[in-house]
Amino acid sequence: MTAAAAARSILTQLHEVMASRLHAQGKLNQVVDIIGEALDSEVCSIYLLREGMLELYATRGLNQSAVHVTRMGVGEGLTGTIASNVETLNLAEATAHPEFQYRPETGEEKFHSFAGVPIVRRERAIGVLTVQHVDPRRYEEVEIEALQTVAMVLAELIDNAGLVDGEDASGRDASLSEPNILSGLSLVKGLASGVAVFHQPRITIEHTVAEDTEAERQRVYLAFDRMREQIDQMAAQAEFGVGGEHEAVLETYKMFAYDEGWSRRINEAIDSGLTAEAAIERVQQRTRMRMREIDDPLLADRMHDLEDLANRLLRMVSGQVGTAASMGLREDAILIARNLGPAELLEYDRRRLKGVVLEEGSLTAHVVIVARAMGVPVVGRVANVRSLIREGDRILLDGDAARVSVRPPPSVIEAFEARFAKNKERQAVYAKLRDVEPFTKDGTRITVMMNAGLRDDIPTLNLTGADGIGLFRTEFQFLVAATMPQRERQTRLYRDILEAAGDRPVIFRTVDIGGDKTLSYMRSEYSELDENPAMGWRALRLALEREGLLKAQARSLIEAAAGKTLNVMFPLVSEPWEFDAARQVFDQQLAFLKQQKKKLPEQIRYGAMLEVPALAEVLDLIMPKLSFLSIGTNDLTQFLFAADRSNPKLAERYDWLSPSILRFIRRVVNTTAGNNVDVTVCGEMGGRRLEALALLGIGIRRLSITPAAIGPIKELVCKVDLAEIGEAMTGWLAEPPANMRQTLEDWAADRDIEFD
Repeated sequence: MTAAAAARSILTQLHEVMASRLHAQGKLNQVVDIIGEALDSEVCSIYLLREGMLELYATRGLNQSAVHVTRMGVGEGLTGTIASNVETLNLAEATAHPEFQYRPETGEEKFHSFAGVPIVRRERAIGVLTVQHVDPRRYEEVEIEALQTVAMVLAELIDNAGLVDGEDASGRDASLSEPNILSGLSLVKGLASGVAVFHQPRITIEHTVAEDTEAERQRVYLAFDRMREQIDQMAAQAEFGVGGEHEAVLETYKMFAYDEGWSRRINEAIDSGLTAEAAIERVQQRTRMRMREIDDPLLADRMHDLEDLANRLLRMVSGQVGTAASMGLREDAILIARNLGPAELLEYDRRRLKGVVLEEGSLTAHVVIVARAMGVPVVGRVANVRSLIREGDRILLDGDAARVSVRPPPSVIEAFEARFAKNKERQAVYAKLRDVEPFTKDGTRITVMMNAGLRDDIPTLNLTGADGIGLFRTEFQFLVAATMPQRERQTRLYRDILEAAGDRPVIFRTVDIGGDKTLSYMRSEYSELDENPAMGWRALRLALEREGLLKAQARSLIEAAAGKTLNVMFPLVSEPWEFDAARQVFDQQLAFLKQQKKKLPEQIRYGAMLEVPALAEVLDLIMPKLSFLSIGTNDLTQFLFAADRSNPKLAERYDWLSPSILRFIRRVVNTTAGNNVDVTVCGEMGGRRLEALALLGIGIRRLSITPAAIGPIKELVCKVDLAEIGEAMTGWLAEPPANMRQTLEDWAADRDIEFD
């Protein structure tokens, strides 16, 4: 018998039971008999989640006296493990499992084999369906699939009968009404308040048993056609040109969309008696189980592609297409998601989007880079966030402390709002410094520029009074696009940025993609093999290999800067020859455009990012070719300490005020002195007041930081005497104190200099 036939046999009988006038207990008593008979299993039991415990509610084969008596916590015993992990167990010998617990009142000691599946409703386990047998044997796959299908239908019956822990009128878990504080990883600092909005609104499958199998099949066929049409359009609209890895990626996606095996499994689920939505969800549950067993990250990625397509198909068949962004935000919102792409984040109304909470996410994720540029605080790595928060819950997000307060009590709201108001007051003070030039107490002008990467960042240039854009991340245009941006689009963006900046300089960093910033439409055989992507095939390394990419960008930048000064910076330069090779690409494009009688920039200034420590050892060789040098402290720190900053265990371990970092930067400053090369610190280090104080003390006079940090750093500069902090830093770096941070904090406090 096939899985579909076994399930249909059971569902046909279950349909009659569900339609009967029996009370809920009587229905479940019949259900366990039907399943036990169909699977030739001596025991069939149903456990339901009641008052936070899994209660034996109906059984065939165990002692009836144990019904409503045997109870166990979620995570306790085999049944509790199934509910906790929302996964299936299939054991030939139950006692051999480490979580096995013997309950004498059930009389189960004679049964050896055990299988159980979670009963899931609205993404939570509301119970467990189990079968047991005297003989030690693993249940056949056909039997497990039948159990899983039946569990979906049982979920509807149990939910409608109100047998499990209560849900409120909107169909959500009523136990989620108490205040809760969730912890995660701070990805973008800041405070935010709003109501919870799910990026992907939940699709609730209301009906699982089909009335008309053929009608359900036609609904799935139509949804498949629409989905495949969308995928084909994506491929047809690609702006890649011919050939390349991007085609293989899209072909893989199309392969899944047209996979006959996948559509056949959905059809089989419909054959068993499920509705179209329930059939897709049924196959998706099976996919998730397989994903848990996959160790190969590449295969796991492919399975994630299939999961994404299943979600797309489910939305189409249910008519619920689109994200919360397409429906619009009606009030200040905190976005809740498993993960997000940068383009998805940019779809939201920036006036209403106040913060983001992610179940996944890392410090180097594309969405985090964009969120930081947008000034939207983000907390990631919040486990099970989508099951602990309800749509519409009041959320207080503290990106500084990596905390999320859910349904906070009035006292917590009051304290948060007071802190928020104090922040606002401080921001108002900083805003008044917009037109104030940052001179130190002893009269030295410090250059304070901002980092940017989006067209929408440009108004901030005037709002903050920044001296220019010290780092324009050109890769943002690549990260937020579904396809490779055409040269004309690149030129238009760069021209708009230069025109908006006016007389203030803009330093364009050539594209830094690859490694951990993989693009779905352009993958490298090298990046697929990178075990440490941040130190892998990325940035200038990748751009020099894919010369067409760098050529297109060079021409776009040169054309956009016609009649102006163009500042170009190459990222991740390790040796002088890499800089020379990149410069040669620009020289070739310059010669070509000159031959075409195109208007050219008045001047082109070239610079390099010092992120790789090796470059510091050859500065004497490269300096004659440079107009400026930017120290990228984010990457430099992880390379110096061999500490991946996306690893939460290491992210806060190595301090920017470590003598090793400060000595390194001071050596770079001293080496470049007198060479007419502008040295700038780019990155988060320069935007933190205490770290900026230390940088001023070791000779840094130019900073490029996030827009939000410009006001605080301007205020700091005006309070500093460079000679005094310089003398102090010289002493501390010669004989480092036990705690450099504490020493610097004490020094600043004695002079009424505030720090973060």
